Amino acid sequence: MNKFQTFLLILILSVYASYSTAQQVVDGIVAVVGKEPILLSDLNSQIELYTFTNRIDPKTPGLKEQVLDALINEKLILAKAQDDTMITVSEDEVNSELNSQIAQRVQQLGSEKRVEEAFGMPMSKLRREYREGMRKQILAAKWWEAKKILITVSRREVEDFYSQFKDSLPRVPEELELYHIFMIPKTSGSTKIQLKQTAQQILDSIKAGGDFAEFARRYSDDAGTKSSGGDLGFVRRGEFFSEFEEAVFSLKDNQLSDVVETPLGFHLIQLLERRGEQVHPRHILFKFKRDASETDSTIAFLKILKDSASHGTNFSDLAKRHSEDKESALMGGFLGQLPVTQFDKNILDATKDLKAGDISDPVEVVAEKNRGYQIIYLKKRIAEHSMSLDDDWNRLEMLATSYRRNLEYQNWIKKLRSEIYWDVRL
Repeated sequence: MNKFQTFLLILILSVYASYSTAQQVVDGIVAVVGKEPILLSDLNSQIELYTFTNRIDPKTPGLKEQVLDALINEKLILAKAQDDTMITVSEDEVNSELNSQIAQRVQQLGSEKRVEEAFGMPMSKLRREYREGMRKQILAAKWWEAKKILITVSRREVEDFYSQFKDSLPRVPEELELYHIFMIPKTSGSTKIQLKQTAQQILDSIKAGGDFAEFARRYSDDAGTKSSGGDLGFVRRGEFFSEFEEAVFSLKDNQLSDVVETPLGFHLIQLLERRGEQVHPRHILFKFKRDASETDSTIAFLKILKDSASHGTNFSDLAKRHSEDKESALMGGFLGQLPVTQFDKNILDATKDLKAGDISDPVEVVAEKNRGYQIIYLKKRIAEHSMSLDDDWNRLEMLATSYRRNLEYQNWIKKLRSEIYWDVRL
């Protein structure tokens, strides 16, 4: 194993030490750290998680000892964190993380009932049983983050890191630096008025006693939810359009919204349940229908913008003024400088024949939230290469920082093991 592989192993182990899914049952103690026991079920759960995540054989020699060692390290950090009065964990933080973890399990298993069956307890008890463990996990993570953020590297340390590991550093894959201008064909005013009237009529029928789910199955244009009566499941902020979220998070349980407009169309929304930072809504979507003339005019305008940029107008200035991708428009249409594997296939197809400085023709974009057209500016194409101080300084600085932080982590753990009682009983 070379030096850089050893460094990666240290990194994996230290990251892995942050995981905790303790089983709160009396099933045998395999280790004690301070006053905190590590149960056999703790160890088995972590082995299952580690082997699944890293796709290795659970019977790998030394794996059990390696995972137990990581659990001991986690408990050592927790013991130290509990003595640090500057690090606190609020109930909101615990609730938020607990809700997030439960939502992930519900998504994995398909329903809350299956989660309850898997854990052998109702959801209310599961939340009570895991609350204290979640608080400890957050506390330990915050303590380590507070320590880690203070560890930085100097220019000399980056250069020394490169000199020590340059022969075993991974190659930098091919990268593209891309910008775009994105536009959505508009729906004509008369079409929108008619569609909103339809939505209002359905809303009036529901208020008069109609079945929301049945109307969703009959009229909704959301193919992914209409068969389930428009049910969207439990969601958090940031998953939908801001207009949709503003409406749904202002509702009370079982309350109906007015007709809500988003870039997709008009929605009727009903909040079924609120649970902490999550809401459980259902909706009926009346999707905007765009005619061919609107699509043609959007494509024609993008061609004008391409021609303007090709004759000297700054592409980023055009993106700031015209792009409807608000997030990238603020940065002049910047999509990122990333490995080719991290860009969508439609972007790669549109840029495969472009040279640095070229702009693509308008291409259709089909995303989760929007359907429109874009032109793409390829500012730079960087060939696959070995890392160098001149071309990859930021990447090397990040690696050198991670390397030093993990050396410091090992030193802290060694110090904690000399200060805090621990014992293995496996």
